[in-house]
Amino acid sequence: MSSEEFEKLHEIYRSLYDELQSMPQRILRCHGEERKRLVRVFDERNGEAEEVLQSMDRELIGAPSAFRNAMSTKIRLYRRDLGKLQRDVRSSDLGTGLASRPGESRQGIYATQNDHSTHMQSQRALLIQGTASLNNATASIERSQRMAAETDQIGNDIIEELGEQREQLDRTRDRLVHTGENLSRSRKILRSMSRRIVTNKLLLSVIILMELGILGAVVYLKFFRK
Repeated sequence: MSSEEFEKLHEIYRSLYDELQSMPQRILRCHGEERKRLVRVFDERNGEAEEVLQSMDRELIGAPSAFRNAMSTKIRLYRRDLGKLQRDVRSSDLGTGLASRPGESRQGIYATQNDHSTHMQSQRALLIQGTASLNNATASIERSQRMAAETDQIGNDIIEELGEQREQLDRTRDRLVHTGENLSRSRKILRSMSRRIVTNKLLLSVIILMELGILGAVVYLKFFRK
């Protein structure tokens, strides 16, 4: 939706409406062929104004909701004003000079025009409804695509996280294996140290006994043997 395009259409409509607004009084003041010509001009300008309003409706399809609601209300008021001008011209007594045959009035022409306008408005409503449904479907598809992309991303993240956890478990297992090997070596070292300690104790006990024997022999030889 282009705001510049909408403003341009709005200016065109205001220009057409200003011209249409002055025509009912001009038609009342004219007679004969001039009156017929003015009625034809009114019909043409009225059709152009309706087409401009339809273009404004199309421009509002992609507009923000707040702006769209306000402008939709304004467009409805514009259509009401156009309908009032049509009724003013139709209700005017334009005389027999407006008919192709004596006694014919413009009422049938405007009734046909109103039927056509009603049909166009119905078609426009269906078009707007279809466009809205299409936009909703497109938005739903886009949401589904975003959800699928997010789900795929989450799956990839989970796979990466599981891979990292597997690597951590492998490293932990390797550390446990190394720790077990270290414990085995430590146990061997402790057993070796225990054997050495026992051996040292035995040697120390033998040395102490030998020293005690030597000491006893020395005491015996020195004090008791004469």
